Amino acid sequence: MADKQNRSTDPGAAVAVDDPAKVRNVVLVGPSGSGKTTLTEALLAASGTVPRAGSVVEGTTVCDHDPAAVRQQRSVGLSVAPVLHAGHKINLIDTPGYADFVGELRAGLRAADAALFVVCAAEGVDAATVAVWEECASVGMPRAVVVSRLDHHRADALAEIAACQAAFGAGVLPLYLPAPEGLVGLVTQRRYDYSAGYPPRVGEPDPDVADEFADARNELIEGIIAESEDETLMDRYLGGEEIAEDVLIADLETAVARGSFHPVIPVCATSGVGLAEVLDGIVRAFPSPLEHTPPGVTSPDGAEHAALSADPAGPLAAEVVRTAVDSYVGRVSLVRVFSGTLRPENAVHVSGHGLAERGHEDHDADERVAHLYSPLGANLREVPFCVAGDLCALTKVGSAETGDTVSSPDDPLLIKPWRMPEPLLPVAVVAKSRSDEDTLSRNLSRLVAGDPTLRLERNAETGQLVLWCMGEAHSEVVLSRLRAGGADVGTEPVRISLRSTFAKPARGHGRHVKQSGGHGQFAVCDIEVEPLPRGGGFEFVDKVVGGAVPHQFIPSVEKGVRAQLERGVQDGHPVVDVRVTLTDGKAHSVDSSDAAFQTAGALALREAAAASRISLLEPLDTVEVSLPDEHLGTVLGDLSSRRGRVLGTESSEGGHTVVHAEVPAAELLRYAVDLRSLTSGTATFTRRHTRFEPMPEGAVVTS
Repeated sequence: MADKQNRSTDPGAAVAVDDPAKVRNVVLVGPSGSGKTTLTEALLAASGTVPRAGSVVEGTTVCDHDPAAVRQQRSVGLSVAPVLHAGHKINLIDTPGYADFVGELRAGLRAADAALFVVCAAEGVDAATVAVWEECASVGMPRAVVVSRLDHHRADALAEIAACQAAFGAGVLPLYLPAPEGLVGLVTQRRYDYSAGYPPRVGEPDPDVADEFADARNELIEGIIAESEDETLMDRYLGGEEIAEDVLIADLETAVARGSFHPVIPVCATSGVGLAEVLDGIVRAFPSPLEHTPPGVTSPDGAEHAALSADPAGPLAAEVVRTAVDSYVGRVSLVRVFSGTLRPENAVHVSGHGLAERGHEDHDADERVAHLYSPLGANLREVPFCVAGDLCALTKVGSAETGDTVSSPDDPLLIKPWRMPEPLLPVAVVAKSRSDEDTLSRNLSRLVAGDPTLRLERNAETGQLVLWCMGEAHSEVVLSRLRAGGADVGTEPVRISLRSTFAKPARGHGRHVKQSGGHGQFAVCDIEVEPLPRGGGFEFVDKVVGGAVPHQFIPSVEKGVRAQLERGVQDGHPVVDVRVTLTDGKAHSVDSSDAAFQTAGALALREAAAASRISLLEPLDTVEVSLPDEHLGTVLGDLSSRRGRVLGTESSEGGHTVVHAEVPAAELLRYAVDLRSLTSGTATFTRRHTRFEPMPEGAVVTS
């Protein structure tokens, strides 16, 4: 969410592409600090989109325009930066590398047709990046690798390429290798000299360098030929025939586009090394939207709809992949158009379904699009249209939320949503004053509309307003945005919703008799209370004989007992798992009433509670932890320290284990943060409420 100073509109400065074949949507993926934003900035400068590259340290980059990103010197949200190269529009989608902002990464993957994995030449490949690689592989998304920061004092490009091959598996081979002042192309056998900056001078490599890279070139050519549809090519190559360069490049581009071959390109953003090769590779080898199958669609009522294609003349189907609310231009919706053409001054249908559990109620509305923009970070540049396959921004479409579908009112559609990560870190927020409460409520609705990884819970039992976040960094950004919106907010410890129950049977006598002139109140009832097994709920039994309590007032006693159970009998915790039996009572022919017997029932329950022992019950969650095998012992020990009971383990693919356990909810408040620390960010977990169980003696739970 940019502030007024950071966002502006620049009419007429962008180019609208009318042919999906001329569009490339590329998401930059990699760990925090790998250089994604710096690379994007260098490509913007190299293509002439901006006059000079900005700096992450100075807070002047195009993509990191959010005040939180500038302050933390790392990306906290998705940003789009289009560049023009060789007659093509390349939408570079810069995503955060920190795990807390995985929702922004998934939105970037949804908007893209290919992924550029950026890894630092001095850092190796982390497990989170491998997980995203495997996710892309599962859907056949084309991928390439950029080995960045060649100027780092610990940079070792060859070692990093080997690490990528070990981490990402088959099909990962260098297309270029670093040489003094530039690169050497293994297929072209040309030297790309960046000593004078971008663009490079192209020439013949030194003979010594060519000999040094001969083995790498042979391995690359064999890898390309193995992906070729020409089955005779390998035999010809092994027979000593020199395969033509244009044949190799054509097969290489085909293999990359279909997701079976992954070239590696070394890059140094500060010196410009590799920038031309990255841009050429994106245009020539990555697929256009015409080669990407759009997600499935239905009508808003769930009826099936014909499959879509990236046809500018087809039915309009676009998806909001990111939403921000800006104090200067209002709500800004980043949209990927999958089919049809989006034009200004046209009516559209906005539909959102299936995210009610995240606070996004199902909604449908017709709106009018006033203007279309091509986003360049925070800057909005007006365009006359946006065709299938391209990205654009809409402003002031009030009902649009992240994940919504934008379609024609004449043919409303609903795009099947992408998989959202579950927020698992609760943060209780409090407004400092009454005026801040109104501002807080208004700002929260905006934040939740734009961030599907943020879940808002208003806990009626504890009275707390709880934000479920992805982690500490995510919560810090959310709080900073709330404060930037004018709400003075703080945090407090999250309280757990407890229950109570009777530890042993008890009897209670409820007498409610009042006579103050006129119509009085008279009701007497006797009850027996006994505990039920956990999960037994509430049972009410009528054992009154002889009409001691008239038939019409027996439901009144039950209603009064139920109301008192909800209010609790000690410390305000609702009472569960009990059977209440009405055994006797008295009534008056004139003064007895429904309200009187409700009060008598509640009084009888309170008296029974005073004569019994009340046990506190705490919520128990079923937890599933997926983790690499090497961390199994550490995680099992940690679960034990949290009073968890391990139910079993099972092996899964890729050397992972899934641990099934039951853990008190009070011990899971910070588990999202602690598990990441214990496993270096390689483990994930899910949780769901199972039941309530008695708290052990001495256990302390904030409630």
